[in-house]
Amino acid sequence: MSDENRLFRVIFHNQGQVYEIYARGVAGSNILGFVEVEALTFGERSQVVVDPAEEKLKREFEGVRRTYIPLHAVVRIDEVDRAGDARITDATGNVTPFPGQYYGPPGGGPSGGKI
Repeated sequence: MSDENRLFRVIFHNQGQVYEIYARGVAGSNILGFVEVEALTFGERSQVVVDPAEEKLKREFEGVRRTYIPLHAVVRIDEVDRAGDARITDATGNVTPFPGQYYGPPGGGPSGGKI
């Protein structure tokens, strides 16, 4: 798949809810502890059928070229063949991140990439 056709599904926690968005670009960020997500895509639907959750996401990310999501909020990132429905759902259950150290790029900083 060419780089221009790559599509990612990004699922993350945000203020007690789980967001599922689709984007053309996902990368590690220069801002420590964040994932860079750019070129957000939303399904093009007819004006007759309107999904309120997707409309809310469109309004929330309107005018955003690139967003930075904290690493600890990311649930999952998948490369997919086609976009599904972007959505917001309530977070249920108790999910605790596994404790561990963050490893940055090799040679990055005085600790040699280990933080």
